[in-house]
Amino acid sequence: MPIIAVTSDIKFNDIFEWHCAPRTFINAVLKGADSIPLIVPSLPDESALDEILDHVDGVLLTGARSNVYPKLYGTEPTKSHEPHDHERDATTLPLARKALERGIPLLAICRGIQELNVALGGTLSSEIQEDEGRRDHRAPESDNNDVRFQIAHNIHIEEGSCLSDILGTGEVPVNSLHRQAIRIPATNLAVEAVAEDGTIEAVSVIGAKSFALGVQWHPEYWVESDTPSAKIFAAFGKAAHQYVRQKQPVTQAAE
Repeated sequence: MPIIAVTSDIKFNDIFEWHCAPRTFINAVLKGADSIPLIVPSLPDESALDEILDHVDGVLLTGARSNVYPKLYGTEPTKSHEPHDHERDATTLPLARKALERGIPLLAICRGIQELNVALGGTLSSEIQEDEGRRDHRAPESDNNDVRFQIAHNIHIEEGSCLSDILGTGEVPVNSLHRQAIRIPATNLAVEAVAEDGTIEAVSVIGAKSFALGVQWHPEYWVESDTPSAKIFAAFGKAAHQYVRQKQPVTQAAE
């Protein structure tokens, strides 16, 4: 089975610093992508990232409560931009670039799509709900995650896009749990889908060697019950399985 590198957040609990990833992403890799998740610590050591990528068949950039640090996309940070996770930023941005260089399948979700855009030179809106004409894309306040991750709005998938190959064209309902969003896409990103208010909801990497998709919503949460969510992870898993086959040495025929 393919091994998928799953990015982690730095969390503080019980007087310890933890490197962790939500169970929903782990479950989606296992059940949605038919692959084995491997949580990657947020340790900004590029040589370690190279070693990790030598042994994995896909990279999943996960969502998180923290925001990409504004200076990384040319904006001065303020208190309103917080929380931040500097060690995650220092890990995920080079990890994304290295995965793309190698042609390792990449799926970027929520914070992940923002990391992908910044890694390739794009910029972000730090508080999308404050931009003129935008809806409030933040999750509803609730202690019930089924409420927080409920379907919130439709997206329109662009014809001829990579995402349309997976989900078809037209309108697809998605959830919404974010403050940051793509403002200016990196030059080598293609916009795959937009929300009703014009917010960029999905991108792909132009000329990518393999599967390279970013989505602003959270398909991992409903991967076992929502058809579009399941299709996204199935496509990612298919690409990871293909990458495994490509890595396998060709057996020479016996003379």
